[in-house]
Amino acid sequence: MRLLLDTHVILWMVSDDLRLPEAARRIIRDADQLVYSPVSFWEMAIKTSLKKTDFQLSPNWGSRIEGELRYNGAIKLNIEIRHCIKVSTLPWHHRDPFDRLLVAQAIEEDLTLLSRDENISQYDLKVLWE
Repeated sequence: MRLLLDTHVILWMVSDDLRLPEAARRIIRDADQLVYSPVSFWEMAIKTSLKKTDFQLSPNWGSRIEGELRYNGAIKLNIEIRHCIKVSTLPWHHRDPFDRLLVAQAIEEDLTLLSRDENISQYDLKVLWE
């Protein structure tokens, strides 16, 4: 299984946060391939600049998180024009632009999305969270 990690999953995985349940950790360990998107870094940057309480990251957060992802064997999925176009065809189950792009990437690349966001599960794609 090729697994695209939602932003909160990335943050919880690299910080070994207890909010990442054991079932999700098992899914990550059992995945054939871990994938992350730059859209997650964009979301972290925007929410950090807005001083969101759940996005208070250290000054070198970008390189640290990317390094942890690489250490765990995750590969970067670049944002392609076709991903952006797919966003325009998605139903409005979710209003968050970051999540909409992650959904589009998962659909276009036939990836399973690991996310606890219940709105995402309304889309026609493979979503896991246990």
